[in-house]
Amino acid sequence: MDLGIENKIALVTGSSRGIGKAAAISLAKEGVKVVICGRNQITLDTTLTEIKKINPNTIGINCDVTDESNLITLVNEIKTQLGEIDILINNVGGSINREGIEGTPIKDLNQTFNLNLNPAIKLMQLVIPQMKLQKWGRIINISSVYGRELGGNLSYMTAKAALNSITKHSAIDLAPYGILINAVAPGPVSHKDGSWEKFQKNNSKEVVQNFINENLPIGKFGWPEPVGDLVAFLSSK
Repeated sequence: MDLGIENKIALVTGSSRGIGKAAAISLAKEGVKVVICGRNQITLDTTLTEIKKINPNTIGINCDVTDESNLITLVNEIKTQLGEIDILINNVGGSINREGIEGTPIKDLNQTFNLNLNPAIKLMQLVIPQMKLQKWGRIINISSVYGRELGGNLSYMTAKAALNSITKHSAIDLAPYGILINAVAPGPVSHKDGSWEKFQKNNSKEVVQNFINENLPIGKFGWPEPVGDLVAFLSSK
């Protein structure tokens, strides 16, 4: 499939594994110059080697996106090595606290926001000015079904709901500049070393099957590759 984005430059956060990795691979297959980033250097290097076989123009940068100063350095490094970012995939996410309202201290809520929301906002702010100048840009925020429906825990649901709202507002605001912004909100997606894989390993077969019966009409967990392909499609020209 030719999506018309060959030689575009894309940054995918949290892309050493899971949905982020799948998105990076799908974009690389379209000829996009992909920048992957993550905090685990070994995993990052392994994924980089794999994606370079698809597109040698892929680069990997070790980065903790919860530190705002790192984000500025990250974007500047990409400009130096490849050029301006055309496509931004905000994939980093996770949960700090797994309790309800009574068991969620404000500091834990803030930490969850600092992982799921704040890096996405800052990176959008960093790349949008150039996208406006060139009148072309694509931003895809990886949200969750739990940002729209009951499930997961309070801090994660709240952070993803906020990400959805920012996506909606920014999409309307920036559409006249040729910048298309979307959110992808998957349900439970299982992948190596991911939270849903751990859920299946750490619980009995009965608990896992009950969860599947009650929450997954297809009868099984999702997998990253279809989500990655959707991200590539939403990045298309």
